Amino acid sequence: MHSQAPARFPFKKIALVVVCIYAGLFLLGIGLSSMLNGVFLKNIYFKSSYIRSQFISLFFHIPFYYFTLNGYYKLITGRKKFLHYLPISFLGALSYAVYILCTDQLSRASEAMNTKLSVSMIVFSYSMSIIFGLGITLLIAYVVSLLDEKKQRKILEEQKIALEVEKTNANFNFLKAQINPHFLHNTLNFLYSRSLPYSPELSEGILTLSEIMRYALNDTNTPNGKTLLKDEIEHVRNVIKINQLRFSNNLQVHFDVKGVINGATIIPFVLITIVENAFKHGNLKDTGHPLEIHLEVNNNQLFFYCRNKKKTGPKELSTGIGLDNIKKRLELAYKDQFKLDIKDEQDFYTTQLTIYAL
Repeated sequence: MHSQAPARFPFKKIALVVVCIYAGLFLLGIGLSSMLNGVFLKNIYFKSSYIRSQFISLFFHIPFYYFTLNGYYKLITGRKKFLHYLPISFLGALSYAVYILCTDQLSRASEAMNTKLSVSMIVFSYSMSIIFGLGITLLIAYVVSLLDEKKQRKILEEQKIALEVEKTNANFNFLKAQINPHFLHNTLNFLYSRSLPYSPELSEGILTLSEIMRYALNDTNTPNGKTLLKDEIEHVRNVIKINQLRFSNNLQVHFDVKGVINGATIIPFVLITIVENAFKHGNLKDTGHPLEIHLEVNNNQLFFYCRNKKKTGPKELSTGIGLDNIKKRLELAYKDQFKLDIKDEQDFYTTQLTIYAL
């Protein structure tokens, strides 16, 4: 047997809210009457008929709101059509009409009121009270259902992001599994040693490539999926160096680091993805507009800035995991503790990343 799902609006919570509202209105009435020399306090608030009517109203509205709120909520979340709302609305209106009629008769009897009202006025008064009572519950149920739906959408979106990142990591791990790091490093070291007598520039490029591959393939990340910030920065420097070797050191790149970075950690391949994006799409040979890369760490906060002039010729193919994936990984790792601003202008492309708590 399947256990029934708990009501969205628990009885105890509704009772507490209704009691608090009545108590608040009662205290407000006392405060206002005291400002009017206690006239209302003497004529209304201390009369047994008033107190009795308030208790009746209290004990009616608690179950009334409990059944109507939960009933309307189920209909709204179940996407039911208009006809499904009629039974609960009819029962709610009937119970409210009986409640108003009884309390009205008791009030008139206790106060010996003989005021004669027309049938149309009575019907109008009762109808407005019923519409207001049911309308309030329907409105509350609708607003709460919207908030719940928004919350559920956010949860599903986070789960989707987690699955996509997990898929990316699985693909990356699969790629790493196809490459034997020990064999690769030995091969690159062999090529480095053999190239030393012939070309210092070539040997330096091989050594730099070896460092880049070592960082991409190592498994020394911390348990929370982060790596040391100093290693990520060193990886950025190596990528800049290998690109300078490719273009005979003619690239205009300014990279400066400020602050204490020792011990700080960051999710890997975030900074390098931003830098690689600048290398792929930027004009880095313009001496007047070099690639500007700034990194600053202050009070466990990181600020990273990358700005490049766009190139007009053919663009290189993408080899990174992409800015979209970076956004998802940042959301998963840092929640609302980061800010990624991308400014795509006609001639320049600027990326600013702020992580408020590393």
